[in-house]
Amino acid sequence: MDAQTLVDQRGDLWLALAPLWLDREPSERDYTRMVAVIEEHGLTLEELEWVFRLELAPVLSRHQMSVAGTWHHFNDYQLMQQLVSHNLRLKGWRRKGWALFSGLTTMMTRHRWNELIERVAVARGHLPH
Repeated sequence: MDAQTLVDQRGDLWLALAPLWLDREPSERDYTRMVAVIEEHGLTLEELEWVFRLELAPVLSRHQMSVAGTWHHFNDYQLMQQLVSHNLRLKGWRRKGWALFSGLTTMMTRHRWNELIERVAVARGHLPH
């Protein structure tokens, strides 16, 4: 897969989900946009989990852990470059490695992710547990 195909297939989803890693709780508007973009993509909850764990968290968690990280907003162009670069290399041992350590890269945003997934489930007509 080439960079343009990645941007075409995932770019809007990645940018919609990026606020999960900012230093503020996502707003109702953020969550509404995330759910709408997720629904446009038609991914299963399992597929979304892997997007979160493998495609996004390895890149965005670095912003959270950096002292000089971007915490109030992201530069969409720069973020897209980082995400595309990461995902072009996400094969073989790299993919397995990120899967193994994904608990560490997702732990700071897991509560937000769980809230989002609950909203997606409700939007799909599933009652929360």
